Amino acid sequence: MVWTRDRLNDRQRVVHWDLYHARPEYAMERVADMFSTGDQRIYNSYNQGRVSLSQAAFKDGNFSLVIREVTMNDRGIYSCNLHHHYCHLYETIRVQLNVTKSRRKEQRFWDGQKAVYVVLLGSTVVLPCVNRRSVWTDGSNEEEQQVVHWDRQSPGIRHDRADRLVDLYASGEQRSYGPLFLQKKMNISSQAFSQGDFSLTISDLQPADRGVYSCHLHHHYCGLHERREFQLMVEPPPVQTTPPPRALPSEDKDTTKAEAPRVINVILPDQRHHFLLPLGYVLTSFLLLAFIILIIILITRRRKTSDFYPQTSIRSVRSHSSHSRSDEFEMEVTEVKASPQEERSFDYKNNLLKEKVQINTLPKVIDLDKEMEKFRK
Repeated sequence: MVWTRDRLNDRQRVVHWDLYHARPEYAMERVADMFSTGDQRIYNSYNQGRVSLSQAAFKDGNFSLVIREVTMNDRGIYSCNLHHHYCHLYETIRVQLNVTKSRRKEQRFWDGQKAVYVVLLGSTVVLPCVNRRSVWTDGSNEEEQQVVHWDRQSPGIRHDRADRLVDLYASGEQRSYGPLFLQKKMNISSQAFSQGDFSLTISDLQPADRGVYSCHLHHHYCGLHERREFQLMVEPPPVQTTPPPRALPSEDKDTTKAEAPRVINVILPDQRHHFLLPLGYVLTSFLLLAFIILIIILITRRRKTSDFYPQTSIRSVRSHSSHSRSDEFEMEVTEVKASPQEERSFDYKNNLLKEKVQINTLPKVIDLDKEMEKFRK
């Protein structure tokens, strides 16, 4: 409402006096209202002619409440509320009133939050509410206090050297600045204050229109000021490439023919246990290596076993005796080897029996000299 027109000037500023009773539970009671036109309203018939405000309150800023013939029912906390509906302002002043029957107990003091008045029963008291700010005392026409300015800063120009473009007042007056062509291409709607829309329209944009544009909203009566800035950049239009023409779908399209399948690429998120894959490769390699080592060990053992029982041939045994007169005898003993069928026929309980049998089957070496001596004897 600050930036729109409101002709109810007589009800834009108003003063309310309220009373808060301590019992029961700080009940609030409206005492009096006064408008900027001087009209007053007393709510309780009991207070008619006994409670009043000065008729010059909005001229001198003194909104004090006068209470005559004070009674015990007048005790409580009074609040003076100043409202400015058009400017959205609100102020409150509080005063505490106590009533006593002893003249010696009359006093006024500040309790840290509000003024406290202790008055004699049956006397007259003035509860102060003074505010001499211009917003409560200025009675000039409010429509003349509102104005909108549009300024423009060219690139490299400071804000205090900006060019004024347009002024618009709440009364409807509008002023344009600069050359005639600039005045025609930049303007504000004449319904700005009735709609609250103060937008600046710029037609036929050119590169020379670049810069910082600022909108200033002034309300001199309420002491308000707002500023909004806009950075305007003008660039050549982008080059648009025309897409290649596409053939329109044929009207006699065979609807019974199945469409080609569509390929959808699905990206799966990374698994959290991806570190187990290299671990599996390491374990597999380790097991393979252990298997190879086991095979090598088994082959080595079999070779040692075959070396422990060699298949040998005794080529010849020669015996010579120097003491005998007999001729030299030479005898060749060949290895006696059991056939595989005979070897399979034996049933060995363990390796020891098998070794004994093999020892017994080996050929005996006969010493002929010793045998001859035995024979002579």
